[in-house]
Amino acid sequence: MELKGYLVGCYVLFGALLVGQLVFGNLVTFLAGYVAVFLFALVRTWSMGARKRFKGGLTAAYAVALGVQVVFCVQVIFPEGAAFQDAPFRRAFGVLLLLLPLVVSRYVAVGKYAQFYLPSLQDLSAVSFAQLQRKARQAAQAADSLHQAEESLCLENWREVLEDLPRHNSFRYINNGSLTEEYFQEARRHLEDPHLYLVLSCTGSPASEILSVFTQRQYNHASLSFDRELRTILSYNGGERLYPPGLNREMLAFFHKKPGASILVYALGCTREQKAGVLARVEQINREGSAYNMIGLVFKFSHKPNIMFCSQFVYRMLELEGLAYFTKGDGDVKPTDLVELDYHRKLAFVTEIRFGEAHSRLPTG
Repeated sequence: MELKGYLVGCYVLFGALLVGQLVFGNLVTFLAGYVAVFLFALVRTWSMGARKRFKGGLTAAYAVALGVQVVFCVQVIFPEGAAFQDAPFRRAFGVLLLLLPLVVSRYVAVGKYAQFYLPSLQDLSAVSFAQLQRKARQAAQAADSLHQAEESLCLENWREVLEDLPRHNSFRYINNGSLTEEYFQEARRHLEDPHLYLVLSCTGSPASEILSVFTQRQYNHASLSFDRELRTILSYNGGERLYPPGLNREMLAFFHKKPGASILVYALGCTREQKAGVLARVEQINREGSAYNMIGLVFKFSHKPNIMFCSQFVYRMLELEGLAYFTKGDGDVKPTDLVELDYHRKLAFVTEIRFGEAHSRLPTG
């Protein structure tokens, strides 16, 4: 009972720290919080009954995490000249960063990373040349992935994402009527086409690059289209700073954020009634209002029915019209699930478009 009470007290104290930082935090208190969590993680690590090499490696990981926290806190969350009242979203991000050492601890300890242990002579004698080659390739791939992660998690990407956060609202509808009657007329002209078109995109946007580090997937955005040529493509997105975040029409040019951007297009068979049903639901959302579910990306929670993120929207439209080909909570669906979980081969590949390559064009047949 004493141990349980101690743990409850620790959780309450840590929760109070998070809430206090969210409401009243400034540069000094956040830096102090990062150091406090770092020291707590160190004490917990060196109290473990693990090898010293493991503890040393974990300590190094904590030090790297602390460095990341300090740099982001000074450069992004509380940049010079920023007013306190203008920083609620940046403070919320700073609160999430407080958890970074705990995430590192769980990731390393649960994964039991072998690089913290040196192999014994007996282990080395049993290693074949083929195994060494395989390990070398794995190390090269890991180094390449680390380099890509460093580029994706650069300060410029984080700054752009954080500056865009005030436009979002995960608790009320802020987008209303962004789809025009012209759009719906165009969509109705394609109801006789017995397919809906699912589009996965790798845009190269800052948000997409950051997401790719955590999802380990290249394609991090999903869209729907009522026609093969993608004149009616739409999804939940940030509105390109032209419209409020929520349900918006998309243009192919929006996907070309950086060199190397590309999209994959798949066709899903459906009846005319099902396709018309999806369009009717889109009209209803457009009429009632919508917002992009930024919070749902992390906590898998939607405050209102029309607050969604991209793959959540696509899956829900399919599910409501009996077109879903796998079972999963819509808040848990990642863009790549739409292809990777197609075990019954309901999708037909249409084309890949690599922007900037003249030979990559949509077929018109």
